[in-house]
Amino acid sequence: MRIVVVGDTLLDVDVAGTSDRLSPDAPVPVVDVTTDDRRAGGAGLVATMLVRDGHDVTLVTVLGDDGRAQELRDLLPDVTVVAGPSGAPTPVKTRVRVVDHALVRIDEGCATPPVPEATDAMTAALDDADAIVVADYGRGVAASPALREALARVAEHTPVVWDPHPKGAAPVPGITVATPNAAEARRFTDVDGHGVPVATVPFATVAAAALVEQWGVGAVAVTLGDRGALLADDRSDSRFVPAPSVTAGDPCGAGDRLAAGVAVALAGGADVPEAVAAGVVAASEYLAAGGVTALFADAGPAPLRVPGADRDALRTVHEVRSAGGTVVATGGCFDLLHAGHARTLSAARALGDCLVVCLNSDTSVRALKGPDRPIMTQDDRVELLLALDCVDAVVVFDEHTPDEALRRFRPDVWAKGGDYTASELPEAATLAEWGGHVVTVPFHPGRSTTRLAAALEHVG
Repeated sequence: MRIVVVGDTLLDVDVAGTSDRLSPDAPVPVVDVTTDDRRAGGAGLVATMLVRDGHDVTLVTVLGDDGRAQELRDLLPDVTVVAGPSGAPTPVKTRVRVVDHALVRIDEGCATPPVPEATDAMTAALDDADAIVVADYGRGVAASPALREALARVAEHTPVVWDPHPKGAAPVPGITVATPNAAEARRFTDVDGHGVPVATVPFATVAAAALVEQWGVGAVAVTLGDRGALLADDRSDSRFVPAPSVTAGDPCGAGDRLAAGVAVALAGGADVPEAVAAGVVAASEYLAAGGVTALFADAGPAPLRVPGADRDALRTVHEVRSAGGTVVATGGCFDLLHAGHARTLSAARALGDCLVVCLNSDTSVRALKGPDRPIMTQDDRVELLLALDCVDAVVVFDEHTPDEALRRFRPDVWAKGGDYTASELPEAATLAEWGGHVVTVPFHPGRSTTRLAAALEHVG
């Protein structure tokens, strides 16, 4: 798809290193730098995300005439950059981190510049887009009168997603959806002045409805971090869009990832609620994968991702092991969850500090159970399993047995419910390869997916 990104572009620098001593000049840590990573930030980060997703991306922005502006162009080799003059130095934000902890951020040239004048090439670049993302970082591009007029014209026939900024301009009336976070919604409204706590669903419900009317836009989705988003539209409808449960990491770029996901979904024909839900999932996956650091990491071994789910099993296992915990795994088809499943899973989780469920894929279930199974698709089965508090992650496998999946993350314990001994379990030999243990948990006779399915068929 052809996606146009409009907004302010910055140079982001991530300096990472180690520190084990204080400076003799002052009581401050000395950082031994190990990496110095540079990337396009702001609207440039949104454009990078979309290009890496395989889209044809045009970035409409302004750039200075210094060497760092050329560096930004070099960092966007696959993006069509249509830039007018900014009349200001290139803004640079440098984040210094020690291991996983932020130490300091250094801003250069980040004072708010005058609103730039948009060139004819900048406004013409909006034509024929499948969707437009306005990534406002408060430096004036989204406030340019000529660009605002062009955006209002294009919004009559093209989806426009506007990600506002507390120091930026209000969205243009008539755009499809705006995606402020709670702090930005507070900046543009006085809702919290009425005693409503900020960053809560009640606040977002009131703020989103107020902003739809105030801005004259089709919809507003107030994002609430790892909880999801609250969507209100110009028909007075509101709905909560929950985020998949993930282990949140560095939130840098999560709002950009959400706005980009919404735009792509709209370009593909989704309605606004569907598009916002897609954007929330995209942001959750982005955080679960490691955020902006993982986005720019060199490609390595494919992570053990779960089709239809938003938890990375390897990440969960790594975090538990790093904390000295015990990793437990169990497996099965789990086609129609019943009380026996719930009891077995709960008992398995009690054996350690996380529970990873190895789930037979649809292909695997058909091979084991016949052409009429599974009753529920693997995506639905994954979602139901992850909804259980005792399940921390799910791995889907296509083979008859979970042995290869188990070798990927090597659980400390394999738990299985049944009326047999641990040594009889076929996974015992696999667990023995790395010194893992096999444990049986209480078996509850009379609970059977096959029996439940037959009863439902009879009732039907």
